[in-house]
Amino acid sequence: MYIDSHAHLDAVDFDADRDAVIARAHDAGLRYILLIADLAKPESVERSRDLAKRHDGIYWAAGIDPHQSSHALHEHFETLPLLAADPKFLAVGEIGLDYFYDYPRDVQAHVFTKQIEIARELRRPIIIHCRDAWSDLRRILHEQSGAVPRGAEQTPVQPFRDQFAPAGPSGILHCFTGTVDDALDLIGLGFYVSFAGNLTYKKSEELRAVARALPADRLLAETDCPYLAPLPYRGRRNEPAFVRETTRQLAALHGRNEEDMGRQLAENFLRLSGLAL
Repeated sequence: MYIDSHAHLDAVDFDADRDAVIARAHDAGLRYILLIADLAKPESVERSRDLAKRHDGIYWAAGIDPHQSSHALHEHFETLPLLAADPKFLAVGEIGLDYFYDYPRDVQAHVFTKQIEIARELRRPIIIHCRDAWSDLRRILHEQSGAVPRGAEQTPVQPFRDQFAPAGPSGILHCFTGTVDDALDLIGLGFYVSFAGNLTYKKSEELRAVARALPADRLLAETDCPYLAPLPYRGRRNEPAFVRETTRQLAALHGRNEEDMGRQLAENFLRLSGLAL
């Protein structure tokens, strides 16, 4: 059993064979796929919602990521509660901060914080995009949680429908590239840490050291497809079936077999989402 906690199957890269891609994912043993829709693009929302409606095991999320933060409108924020009425809508995201590119940081912070507040009201987890902004991201999440920053302290995580208010935001740290301290600090707030195909790259020893140091019951695997195809598929279009390579890498890092780690990651996803096995 496998999960892909972050996929962009709405992308034009899949227009020619989207149903075949989904069929290959099922054949590869994937039980759950979480689609990530761009709230600023109606076609992304509609396509993701439709795919989730038509396919068992496919769920979806929507949000305004930091790259789109300057295009956020009040109407987008008003739309989120309407989307959350869909029983297959699981989370708000991806949202967060990205300092690698020159997007206005104050606008990013405002859009990020606003969506955290909406997610709390909806009792939904959030899916975090963070690049070169871990200090500010941690500060905002701790402010939103009402907690003082914590190091490696961990707290039990309950399904999101019970945990949000007043505990604060929780969810998934998507395509994690931070440090062990970043991960453990936010695990202490109830977050799960998701690794993508870059975990398998030859130059990713530091990232593998981070993944090895984290508790297995807080790990997730993702493709972020069509991007970041893992070895041995690097350079090709990524797709959900390839998540098995990242799962296999996590298994090796934790001294477990692939099937056991796949089930662990699925259980982690279910614990966060409140879905039944």
